[in-house]
Amino acid sequence: MTFSRSHLGATICLRMATLGCLLMASSFSISADPVVIKLWPGTPPGDTKELPAESDLTKPGDGQVAGRSVIRLGNVSEPTLTIYPADPAQATGAAVLVCPGGGYNILAMDLEGTETVEWLNSIGVTAGLLKYRVPRRDGRAPSDAPLQDAQRAINLLRSKASELKIDPKRIGVLGYSAGGNLSTQLSTRFASTTYPKVDSADELVPRPDFTLLIYPAYLVNPENKQELAKDILIPADAPPMFLTMAQDDPLGCENVLVPAAELNRLKIPLSLHLFPTGGHGYGLRPTDNPSTHWPERAADWLKNVTKTTK
Repeated sequence: MTFSRSHLGATICLRMATLGCLLMASSFSISADPVVIKLWPGTPPGDTKELPAESDLTKPGDGQVAGRSVIRLGNVSEPTLTIYPADPAQATGAAVLVCPGGGYNILAMDLEGTETVEWLNSIGVTAGLLKYRVPRRDGRAPSDAPLQDAQRAINLLRSKASELKIDPKRIGVLGYSAGGNLSTQLSTRFASTTYPKVDSADELVPRPDFTLLIYPAYLVNPENKQELAKDILIPADAPPMFLTMAQDDPLGCENVLVPAAELNRLKIPLSLHLFPTGGHGYGLRPTDNPSTHWPERAADWLKNVTKTTK
């Protein structure tokens, strides 16, 4: 596996810049040139169907967030991990894998991707932006292919810790909505990889050291929202978790309350922040809703959790 350094060449990040959306009206900035890693040497495991070209599927009239459009990346068949190092002058040594949401159909690549990268860099955290496979693959559970991508990404990130000047024991994951579901799967199904070994990186255990779930989706049984979804089984050695959601989120705040109760039962450290209003899909874009303050709570939590995991 080799690194390719550039301003992202023909990758999605350059396309986003060309679209005039990347980093727009942001209060943060990217610290250094990103590093793009192709996750799989050939066709990703389990993929058999050829998709149309990867592109932004946003249509005229699609909703905006905080007065700005959202990049809705679709038809991802070549997943990548793009690493954005923190400024060495303020780097903490911690790193976070970022999983955008989008219902496992598209990826909100700026709202829940690059804007999160900027924020993490601003607090001294190296970020790895995961571009995982969407849309859902026929005949497979929605999270199957994305989980393979996420496990491979965190293994690669940890295997490159020395080169990236990050602590291999302080590598976490942050996900929004469906990306929060993916982050939960990654944080609970790490006993073995879900794909055949590719190289020495896959000898590592794909377990995040900490997890941030931002308005996560699909974590409760749709027929009984007082219990976890059937595919969510939290082990006793799951990592510490930060969970946040708004009470008026149409997905239902049970998606953080029920997992938090199970984490508490297992005595796994957690930080739960429930806000009265905010809806769903706001990312880090400031609004008048109380939920807009979740990054402040998360930054405080990260300072503590990355200290305890050294």
